Amino acid sequence: MARRGTSRRPQPTAEPGAGQPSPWSDPNYRLFLGLQGLSALGDSFSHVAIPLLVLHQTGSVAQMGLVTGLTGVASIVTGLFAGIVADRVNRRRLLVVTDVARCVLFGSIPLVWLFATPIWLVYAVVPVAGVFAMLFQVTYVTVVPGIVAPGQILQTNSHLYGTYAVASAGGPMLAGLIAAVFGPAAAIGVDAGTFAVSAVGILFVRIRATRPPEADDTGDTGDTGDAADERSPAAAGLRGVQREFLTGARFLWRHPVLRPLTVLLGLLTFLTYGVTDVLIYRVRHDLGHGEGAVGYVLTAGTLGTLAATLVVARLRGRLGFGPSWIGAHTLSGVALAGVGLTGSLPVLAVLAAGMLFCTGLGGINSMSLRQEVTPAHLLGRVTSSFWTIHNALGPVGAAAVTAAVATWGVRGVCLVVGACVVAVTLSGTLTGVGRARTGRAGEAA
Repeated sequence: MARRGTSRRPQPTAEPGAGQPSPWSDPNYRLFLGLQGLSALGDSFSHVAIPLLVLHQTGSVAQMGLVTGLTGVASIVTGLFAGIVADRVNRRRLLVVTDVARCVLFGSIPLVWLFATPIWLVYAVVPVAGVFAMLFQVTYVTVVPGIVAPGQILQTNSHLYGTYAVASAGGPMLAGLIAAVFGPAAAIGVDAGTFAVSAVGILFVRIRATRPPEADDTGDTGDTGDAADERSPAAAGLRGVQREFLTGARFLWRHPVLRPLTVLLGLLTFLTYGVTDVLIYRVRHDLGHGEGAVGYVLTAGTLGTLAATLVVARLRGRLGFGPSWIGAHTLSGVALAGVGLTGSLPVLAVLAAGMLFCTGLGGINSMSLRQEVTPAHLLGRVTSSFWTIHNALGPVGAAAVTAAVATWGVRGVCLVVGACVVAVTLSGTLTGVGRARTGRAGEAA
């Protein structure tokens, strides 16, 4: 955070918000929080229903991974320009547009499924929905500092993660029950309905406008002097997108904590992007349980995320950013390895809760850090660059891990992937992440 303390012993990072009213006292904040919870409830339906729909139609875990991978590719491509859009247009309007688009896209699946079951529709719709999801996620990160005070960002992100966890706790279970009775397509239809309600609600959320400075803090003038660009509007537009994306990427590269954090998360994303598909396959194929059991396991996982929101501020205050982030992801790797060792559904649910507890701790910490250290006018581009770079290997990882599961089984793959997660995370102790306490650039330099 941009605070001028110079003591070698950092102040607890739970201090933000001290002496300020709780964001709960603001009805505008409560409305925003409720709408995000509603979206999370719907998302939890599609996160369960889409893999189940593919599994029902194809019976292949590799096909499940392919859909996940295609969605990831769409998100990565969108990340090249999502930050530019979020920094240049009305952010509230953009949130509404992305919700409406996803309502229409996901709503088309149950509508078509009333008459036919073309699996190609899933491959076409879900990646396009991923484009709008990426736009929404980048924009959502940028509006948080426009809704709450600067010192309340960590607390706000904890609330948001907690709301997601509460809303998602019953979502997978309900999705599994609806899928068992009415089919997975019906559960996807519930998701479409939540996007419609969210789009209307966001119209009433007040977001403070961000006035960009005369020039970005990157030292770029934006003047390339390329005469060819003047003759070709398409080339000029492409060059502009590239320049804006690199603006965010350069900020990440110059920050001694965000730079290694982006690299580490890129490797971890490669390893874990397909974990949800693996869990669903483990429950349905290896253990022989139905859709209700899938919802039970994934619901337990969301309860782990809820638990993370209750302790993240205290844990970061005592340990600092680096130790809490490294410790959390290390334990998540141990839990992932355990998935391959157990054949008990209750134990599998506990391990899923442990994984999401740990990744929740890491996610809240890393998101809050970016919001704290990034200038408001750059936040969209920095967030877009961050997510695009560290998600770049995700689709490949999802395809590779699910293909490996289809060939060698869940047990061996989970053991190997879990061990790799631990090794990658512990390597962070040798970087600026391991030395970071508050995230200020000077302390890790």
